[in-house]
Amino acid sequence: MTTAEEGVTQPVRVNLTFNERAVRVPYGVTLFDAASWNGIAIDSTCGGHGTCKKCRIRIDGDPPAPSSLDIRAYTAQEIRDGWRLACRTTATRDTQVEVPPLTTRPKAATVGVGRQVILRPAVQKRYLELAEPSLADQASDLERVLAQLDDLEPRAELSVLKTLGRTLREADYKVTAVVVDDVLIAVEPGDTTARRFGIAFDLGTTTVVATLLDLSTGTPAGVESALNSQQPFGADVITRISATMMDPGNLDKLQNLARETLAELAQAVCAQGGVEPHEVYEVAVAGNATMTHLVLGIDPEPLGMAPFIMATRLYPEVLAADLGLGGVVHPRARAVVFPAFGAYVGGDITAGLLASGMDRDARVRLFIDIGTNCEIVLGNREWLLATAAPAGPAFEGAAIRCGMRAADGAIEVVTMTPDEATLKVIGDAEPQGLCGSGLVDAVTGLVRVGLLDSSGRFVPEEQAAVLAPGLAHRLTQVGKERVFVLHWRGAPEDSIYLSQRDVRELQFAKAAIATGWQILLEQAGLEAADVKQVLLAGSFGSYLSPASAIRIGLVPKVPVMRVVSAGNVAGEGAKMALLSLRERAGGLALLEEVRYVELSDRADFNDRFVEQLPFPPG
Repeated sequence: MTTAEEGVTQPVRVNLTFNERAVRVPYGVTLFDAASWNGIAIDSTCGGHGTCKKCRIRIDGDPPAPSSLDIRAYTAQEIRDGWRLACRTTATRDTQVEVPPLTTRPKAATVGVGRQVILRPAVQKRYLELAEPSLADQASDLERVLAQLDDLEPRAELSVLKTLGRTLREADYKVTAVVVDDVLIAVEPGDTTARRFGIAFDLGTTTVVATLLDLSTGTPAGVESALNSQQPFGADVITRISATMMDPGNLDKLQNLARETLAELAQAVCAQGGVEPHEVYEVAVAGNATMTHLVLGIDPEPLGMAPFIMATRLYPEVLAADLGLGGVVHPRARAVVFPAFGAYVGGDITAGLLASGMDRDARVRLFIDIGTNCEIVLGNREWLLATAAPAGPAFEGAAIRCGMRAADGAIEVVTMTPDEATLKVIGDAEPQGLCGSGLVDAVTGLVRVGLLDSSGRFVPEEQAAVLAPGLAHRLTQVGKERVFVLHWRGAPEDSIYLSQRDVRELQFAKAAIATGWQILLEQAGLEAADVKQVLLAGSFGSYLSPASAIRIGLVPKVPVMRVVSAGNVAGEGAKMALLSLRERAGGLALLEEVRYVELSDRADFNDRFVEQLPFPPG
């Protein structure tokens, strides 16, 4: 290509080296896109649109002039050192690019409510010693096997028949039949009845958790978590749906990234548990509607536009291979994909309700899965109401100036008195940022000591000096914005702080959630005092302080002992589906028991939302 004004020829492609990996990309693309196209993970929560300012890279040698966003995202020294935002830096010459390591093992809750189940998995094994055929006994190979499986009455597929004859003869007719539900998926030589495994996946928008289960005993044999590899396309489901709408080719990319994440975790848990891939005969996946659509390659566009319609609530028969797991589990392994109640109350909530036993308890309980999209369920064994509230990405650390995910270096607990602020950091490391639970604690502490008023504004310096003399010096300015410094690193702008805008982001999130559960209470004709237990679900709910959640109005004002962490109930429900056919049927039954309440079409939602923005009085 040429530049007419300068009359010089520009290269068609540019050579880049990301860390030590060389790639060749078209001239003029952003370094964020160049990395994403080549499978190089750069942290981002906005999908490369320039709003999160988290796609940090450093360019060796002579870096390009900083953009206006670079100047706002970095200190003057970092600009001089070559730090730039990948989404605002274009490939115009051969360049060495340093990419900070992406956190691939986020802190995730991997233990849920642990409700006991009757062990009756769909995967059954039978050791068979068959009579060899003869001229007098000319029953077919399949008839010979099925005759000894009369209690299971399975059907066989062509893929099993292809190798059945060879397997029987090489094993001297001493084999193990593997049946999943009503399908004979394998006939193995010898007695392998002691080895049968399944993998339960919690397919989250941000974090994916895999649990390897010994189906003979019901015990976990391995647990691993990882960031969802789709994260370069955005932190929330709306951004990822938008990516498929802007470029239909992104659906294949997002599907492949989800499959890669599942496959990597499957390999990791099998290695951890000492299990061969062919010994995993079934998997279960609990994910929100968008994640489930994407991993199955179903167009998610209708989920992102009113009236928010799913392709289906119940999925047809799915194989593990349909999830990209054909090469890392048994090639004919089955998959259980949890059904959804609605576009924004998905299979992860179905699994969570199953695990928490919401439909079996006489008490009125409130189930809240706090995340970018917050799902809320209220009810007991007689009735259940569900809704979804658009909380935004604040709890994941996105849209927070010094925010980060819950990984090593994240401030996760903040305790304040008028005289001091005490921090607890994940991994006991040097603080690097503020995660969601730390954000809630910090705001709660500031409200409690009086440095934030009920409207969410920082009080004037004179008032701060009287109310909290030991903390007043932490109130300062970064640019034109007032901030509260949590951890000093020299100048305020280089420190870890909570900004006025960060407080607003949290207020928006908690107002959306509070509006959701208040509307459900009104629909049921109940008051907050009628709620006997509040279950905080998911990884974020596991680390959130119940006292802080009550103080800022995130959950109803109930005795603190009624607010409990339910843990990773989505993953727990997926485990239960693998361990018990009875529980699996219970998950399907929930679809008929839950009534969904749509918030977006309520004329009073905005007014109710505004009413919930202030912090409750002490």
